[in-house]
Amino acid sequence: MKNKIIEGQVIPFDQSNIDTDAIIPKQYLKSIKKSGFGPFLFDSLRYTDPGDLSTTKKRNINSKFVLNIKPYSSGNIILTNDNFGCGSSREHAVWALKDFGIEAIISTSFADIFYRNSFKNGLLLISIKKDELDKMFREITMSPKYNLTINIQNQTITTPNDQVYSFAISDSDKERIIFEYDDIELSLKHKDKIKIYEDRMKLLKPWVFEKNND
Repeated sequence: MKNKIIEGQVIPFDQSNIDTDAIIPKQYLKSIKKSGFGPFLFDSLRYTDPGDLSTTKKRNINSKFVLNIKPYSSGNIILTNDNFGCGSSREHAVWALKDFGIEAIISTSFADIFYRNSFKNGLLLISIKKDELDKMFREITMSPKYNLTINIQNQTITTPNDQVYSFAISDSDKERIIFEYDDIELSLKHKDKIKIYEDRMKLLKPWVFEKNND
């Protein structure tokens, strides 16, 4: 099977219950394009002045926020705490993360709807144990330039200290990330089984397939 490796700088975001309004505030939900949301990711935390889709002036940067601090500003893997992505089920939150360049998020838990939205949009979410997460946070504190290697096929995370952690992921979600499948492409992989099922149902329940000429 094809594999995919995600490597890159970790962004330490040591907070719990980060909701979707914090990820992308409501004033940016007027657009339904999947691109262009990166500059507004964690908007109320990244900037000290308010903004919206019509804002053209240069924003005031919050110099203390992690995404405005090097080397984290160029990171592609977020390390965060419990219940990431809670709140309203806005798919824009995932679009903003992807548009910024985030490829994976590691936490102890995620909100259910955010979890599904992420995989449907090709964003890898990884759940690990609390002690493993805490150890990574401690290591980042000692060495800010902290790169991880995520092997999706083998379901492993390798730290700069060569510590290897395992994670669980369903086969269908793995395929979504590795092959960048959407719902339709994932369904078409099983078109032969779908055809067999439809043929069987035509025999068992033919009235379901009758055309209505009214």
